Amino acid sequence: MTATAADDRTPIRLSVLGMRCAGCVQSVEDALKAVAGVETAEVNFGDHTAVVRGAVDPAVLKAALLDAGYDGAVMEGIEDAGAQEELEEQRYHDLMKKALVAGALGIPLMLGAHLNWLPELGTPAGTRFWTLVSLMTLGILYYAGGHFFRGALKSFQHRQANMDTLIALGTGAAWFYSTIAIDYAALLPAAAKHAYFEAAVIILAFINFGQALETRARGKTSSAIRELVGLQPRTARVVREGRELDIPIADVGLEETVRVRSGEKIPVDGVVLEGHSSVDESMLTGEPMPVEKAPGEEVVAGTLNQSGTFLLKTTRIGRDTVLAQIIASVRQAQASKPEIARLADRIAAVFVPAVVAIAVVAFLIWWMVGPDPSFGYAFVAAMTVLVIACPCALGLATPISVMVGVGKAAQKGILIRNGDALQTAGKLDCIVLDKTGTVTAGKPTVAVVEGIDEWSEQRVLGWAAGLEKGSEHPLAAAVLAAAVAKGVEPASVDGFAAIPGYGVEGRIDGQAVLLGNPALMRERAVDGGRFEQRLAELTALGQTPMLLAVNGLLVGLVTVADPIKPDSKQAIARLKSAGVRVLMVTGDNEVTARAIAEAAGIDEIRAQVLPADKAAVVRVLQDQGATVGMVGDGINDAPALAQANVGFAIGTGTDIAIESADVVIMAGSLSKVPEAMHLSQATLKNIKQNFFGAFLYNALAIPVAAGLLYPMFGLLLNPMIAGAAMAMSSVTVVTNANRLRWL
Repeated sequence: MTATAADDRTPIRLSVLGMRCAGCVQSVEDALKAVAGVETAEVNFGDHTAVVRGAVDPAVLKAALLDAGYDGAVMEGIEDAGAQEELEEQRYHDLMKKALVAGALGIPLMLGAHLNWLPELGTPAGTRFWTLVSLMTLGILYYAGGHFFRGALKSFQHRQANMDTLIALGTGAAWFYSTIAIDYAALLPAAAKHAYFEAAVIILAFINFGQALETRARGKTSSAIRELVGLQPRTARVVREGRELDIPIADVGLEETVRVRSGEKIPVDGVVLEGHSSVDESMLTGEPMPVEKAPGEEVVAGTLNQSGTFLLKTTRIGRDTVLAQIIASVRQAQASKPEIARLADRIAAVFVPAVVAIAVVAFLIWWMVGPDPSFGYAFVAAMTVLVIACPCALGLATPISVMVGVGKAAQKGILIRNGDALQTAGKLDCIVLDKTGTVTAGKPTVAVVEGIDEWSEQRVLGWAAGLEKGSEHPLAAAVLAAAVAKGVEPASVDGFAAIPGYGVEGRIDGQAVLLGNPALMRERAVDGGRFEQRLAELTALGQTPMLLAVNGLLVGLVTVADPIKPDSKQAIARLKSAGVRVLMVTGDNEVTARAIAEAAGIDEIRAQVLPADKAAVVRVLQDQGATVGMVGDGINDAPALAQANVGFAIGTGTDIAIESADVVIMAGSLSKVPEAMHLSQATLKNIKQNFFGAFLYNALAIPVAAGLLYPMFGLLLNPMIAGAAMAMSSVTVVTNANRLRWL
């Protein structure tokens, strides 16, 4: 992305620096949406990025962020994960240094106060000592807390409040009160003659340390993106003018000839020109078994060439490769917000002002009715409320879990395109399946070959293959493939002719031969009585028959079927055991549909349904109260996929139909559908756990910090303890989300 206006189909990704809480998300989104030309702006607090769509100059977006108190950088290409990782690592070290500097002053002060080693306020020695401490504390507030104060000032200028506001008010008030107390200690009650410099710096130490741990833990959630980016080789060996040259991957053009050697990752998408190899496509499909590749077959960037050397012609490069689309899809899903996350945004928008109000009310109550020294108690209670209520955990609750869940799915060959799909997939109670290419393999194969009298299976197949060599019909490829698999040589044919809608004819060894459907045999007056019962049996099994006749006499038959995939029956059984209603919808005839359904374990079918009418089937189920998932090939099923609550596009890795569905199954395995549903349920459960923890933490911590337990138990939280608890609550949420990595 250059610094030119982008259209609304090209999202602009920004790395946003300076976000420290859920309130910041709303501030950043408001700043970006206020820019002329911006259609949508989605901010992800989990990885500190923003995705903007619209006709807008990225430089204007950066200026808007700066004006709102944040910094931003445009992220380009699929290599950005490494650059962002470096930024995160630098941020981690900066935060750790700030925490150590603040702790270097705070810990000795805290120990000295506890052991009564420090001079008292109001004495000559105390004045000199505490004045020096005040100056040192001010320096630490500038170094370790300056970003909080700058953020608070920017928020105030925009009439907003966020976590920076709370921290700046708490630590600033502690420093100001303590500095005033140095010279005016005589005016304070005896019990209030205390300096809170150690509280101010220890709070900064804890908060910076907590954010450092959060940064490190958050970085682990982006591992899926980094692993995917790492699959892209940096160079490619191209063949130009008869010479082989190693060039940067960015310099490879379309229709280039590229050599891929054994053990190398394939650098670009292409078609095999020459050679044969075995390719590990597990990164694409999640399936461990290697796939054999021969001339004419497609290969995908990032997959691993296990054995053999081959030449390929590039068909997709740069951002158009399947790998780049996968990365873009994962990033889009990780940045999107499920409905449950919008609840957190709405709460965060009012949470910080409410906390400030609670702190003010707590201060006034303690000051007016608290024990002596009432002002000291009032100050401590208000400062503790401000510090402990920072809504970091609330802001992290959803995006961290979404990032981990989507990344985990990508590693399993499941692309979840948006947060709502991730949330809804686990709630599906009805799954509608397309037949061809979903339940079945989508590739016709020969099922039965039979002959009469002296006509053996090999002879029937050889003559049928000889006739089909000249045919372009889809069933011809199945017959020829069966002949190759069984080592049968196709017969030599003269006078070949195709009979549209019926079959083919020709002469073999001087004899007139027909191969076609029963209608062709009736047309040519060939008696099919000997195969009549057998034809009925095979047709009932969903097989398509082709009869072979020589000189007007029936001598054999070949049937072709689209077999169900090896794991379809198991996947359907798993869905049904989970209480999910399963239907198959197909344009095929009732007999074939029923045969496939029985073989796959499906109880309900809708046959002879046109592609345009599949959406109506989904809509009827929804009207009946069902939450429907549609599983199809992502192209002719597009209307139904769009109508469903969650659309699953299922197909091969090079035809992923990303724009057709909410979830893309990279492999042709139906078993990925229940896997996606299970992952959705686990992710949503994880989000709810995070929310429960964050809400419970604030619900319990704020009243205790305000002093609710003091009248009964004499319990009043120390601001330093509040800072530590606030920091660790965020780390707890991130740690809980990372449990999804081991699902």
